[in-house]
Order: sequence, then structure tokens, then C-alpha cells
Amino acid sequence: MSCYVVTGCAGFIGSTLVDRLLADGHQVTGVDNFSTGQRKFLDKALAHQNFRLIEIDLLDLDALKIAVAGNDAVFHLAANADVRFGTEHPRRDLEQNTIATYNVLEAMRANGIKKIAFSSTGSVYGESPVVPTPEDGPFPIQTSLYGASKAACEGLIAAYCEGFGFQSWIFRFVSILGERYTHGHVFDFYQKLKADPSCLPVLGNGKQRKSYLYVQDCIDAILLAMNKASDKVNIFNLGVDGYCEVNDSVGWICDELGAKPELQYSGGDRGWIGDNPFIFLDTRKIQSLGWTPKIGIREGVIKTVEFLRSNEWVFDARS
Repeated sequence: MSCYVVTGCAGFIGSTLVDRLLADGHQVTGVDNFSTGQRKFLDKALAHQNFRLIEIDLLDLDALKIAVAGNDAVFHLAANADVRFGTEHPRRDLEQNTIATYNVLEAMRANGIKKIAFSSTGSVYGESPVVPTPEDGPFPIQTSLYGASKAACEGLIAAYCEGFGFQSWIFRFVSILGERYTHGHVFDFYQKLKADPSCLPVLGNGKQRKSYLYVQDCIDAILLAMNKASDKVNIFNLGVDGYCEVNDSVGWICDELGAKPELQYSGGDRGWIGDNPFIFLDTRKIQSLGWTPKIGIREGVIKTVEFLRSNEWVFDARS
């Protein structure tokens, strides 16, 4: 049995990871400020004797040092994930992603904790000239404040590995789908269609090509990599061997909801400033460890719609 900290424990991926770690027999300290996380996602964990919840903000370094004490490793998943609105509040990415990550590293250093798993993003590649994009592909100019803040986090983590003897597992995700999903295109389209099934605004021209990964497959990959990869800094792309157009996803969502809306496109070939119109990651590195996603993109979208249909309270909770 190991003792783990999960930051962002009430979030979509964080709460799913908490449940998995508890099921595997570990002790878990969950940290969340509930700015976007949902306490209801922790109902099962809160009833478990091996779970402890600490409600603090990661910007409070003194409180964070106390929270992580006595643990073996940290899964750092807390972040501001509003990529689309980064230019409207640029300081948020700096504080909630980069500075928060610095605080996590300092809290670990103060307590002698050396291992960290970090949720990064495929957005750090910007608009890569190499597709599918490998982990060692060229790093282009950053195109989003979110991606830039995550790239800065990666740099800090690598530097702590070199300077203070840390070991890290950095995961560059595509967008994640599945149960407890409360942010992203499926959420937005579902909400719009419920309000008006006759019309659906779509940012961009609908031809943007995106890749997605089911949340349980994501957790499988994270835990496998931490068990099998032993370098000082371990970087893995997480995604599937394929992608879809936004129009494909719109069609699957509409089919599930029985809607036939008029599609209203806006924004040209991308949805917003910094939106990458083609995201497809090379995942041969994680697959070489024996991981293969069990759920494809279409099924992931459908599972997400099914979750939202059965849990429409999340829309009120997020608003």
C-alpha cells in the first residue's frame, strides 16, 4: 500500500483516479478548492476509510506543505483548463497552472517527496509541423496561454528532477471524455441542444480534426507508466490512434439526443484564438509499455452523452 496525494481530486479525471487508487488498496489524500470540482464526485471516496479530503487552494503554500506531508508521491491534476478563454484572463493560467505547480513542487521538497505525476497537454506542441506528433517532436511557438503555462510547468518539473533528485511522469493528454466530464465540446454542445434543439452554434468550420481519449483508458496509461517507466523524467503522449472532425462529433451527439439542428459555423478554420485545428499525438511510446486504449473516440463521445443525460445536475453545478 502506498500513500498518494491527488490535487484536483474533485475534478473529472482527479476523482476518477481517486476511486481507482482506493480500489487498488492505497491511501489517498485529496486536495481541491472546489472552484470547478464537484463534491458529489467524491461521494464514494468520502465513505472510504483510506481517503482524506483537504480543502485548500494550491496558491496557499504553507497549507499545501502540511497537506502533502507523509505521502509517497503526488498526482498533480489541478489546473485551469479553460483554454478558450485564456486571453480574457491571462493571469489565471499563470497562477492556477504554473505558480500552483511550483507550490506543489516546493511542498514536496519540504516533505522529502520525490515522485510526481503531472497532467500536461498536447497543446504544448502548438501547431506542430509533425503529425502525428511524437514526444521528441519540435517544440514550436506556443499558441495558447494554457499551453504556454503547461510547458512552463513541465520545465519546472524537469528542473526539480535535475536539481533536487525528483522523478517525474509527465502526461501530454488529448482531450479526455467519459463519466464525470464537465468541461469541453460535448458538454457545450449538449447544453446548447437542450436549450434549443433546432439550432447549434459551432465555433470554427466544423472541419477541425481532434483526438480524444476515454477517461478510464487515461487512468490505465498513467498507472502503467508509473509502474514501468523509470527514467528521471518520463514524458508520454496519451491519446488514440486516430482523430475525428468536429462535425463527426456533432453528428454522434445529435444522434444520441435525437436532434436535427441547423449548424451555424463561426470563426473560420479554428474555434478561438490559440485553437489548434489539427491535434493528433503519436502514442507509440506508451503503447510500447503494453497499453492499448479499450474505447474509441465515437464510443467515448456516446458514453459522455449518456453520463450527461443521467446527470444533468452538472450543468447547474458548473453555472
